[in-house]
This record gives sequence, C-alpha cells and structure tokens, in this order.
Amino acid sequence: MQPNYRLDLQGEPCPYPAMRTLEVLPMLKNGEILEVLSDCPQSINNIPLDAKNHGYVVLKVEQLGPTIRYFIQKPSEVML
Repeated sequence: MQPNYRLDLQGEPCPYPAMRTLEVLPMLKNGEILEVLSDCPQSINNIPLDAKNHGYVVLKVEQLGPTIRYFIQKPSEVML
C-alpha cells in the first residue's frame, strides 16, 4: 500500500492526533491515501472511528511497538 501523504504525529498528546487528522483529511483528492503515525494509545479508538464517521475508508491499522499506523482513503466518487 503506497500512501500519497504521511502525517507524523508521534510525540503529540491526545486528542491532537485525532483532531489534526480530521483537519488534513478534507485536503485529500478522491482515491488518495493518508498514512498517519501516532504513539498516543487513545488514538487507536479515535482516529479510525472519526475517519469512518466523516466518510473516509480506513484501509489498515497496524501497531509497531508504541507506534500505530493508519491508512485512510478518501473514497472515489461513484458515477451512476
């Protein structure tokens, strides 16, 4: 999976990683993927839920030690 953008929020306290992710997501174009890095333990609950609630697709969440990686995609528009 090749993200178009990376947002490194390691070292930032909660709720900043979730808030910053929600600020950046609208900047994505349809089909683009944002990789978010966070080491805030609460972000594993907040970031995926917030992204889904705002219409984005959480493609993958993986934890590597204290670091959590999120791959979030802005869905492509559906043509009818």
